Amino acid sequence: MTHQTQAFYAVSCPECDVQIETDTPNEIVEMYRRHSSVTGHDVEIEQAETSFADDIDGDEIEPVIRQLQEQYRNGVPIGVVAAVMNDRGLSLAATLDEIHERRMDGGLYEPQDDHLAVV
Repeated sequence: MTHQTQAFYAVSCPECDVQIETDTPNEIVEMYRRHSSVTGHDVEIEQAETSFADDIDGDEIEPVIRQLQEQYRNGVPIGVVAAVMNDRGLSLAATLDEIHERRMDGGLYEPQDDHLAVV
């Protein structure tokens, strides 16, 4: 009898038929970065554990991160932000672009690599 576990996060590239599953949210971001740099393709978040974010209001990056950071000690993992924003209709690539813009204008910072907090 084989025991199969289900990962909390899954991302895929429809163009390449590549998929990864993981329990670590930032691994979906790492996969996107690697895959996009090699192929130029975007990836899609197929599955993400976001039930913890049911009480998060709004669809703007900074207010979402502000609410999420109450649950994370050293910043919100970018993968979690991407998963929550995906539920709000923003792709992983668009979320990363938005994060970059907010970081450049001083609204967000990284208390540790690939973790975000609102200034």
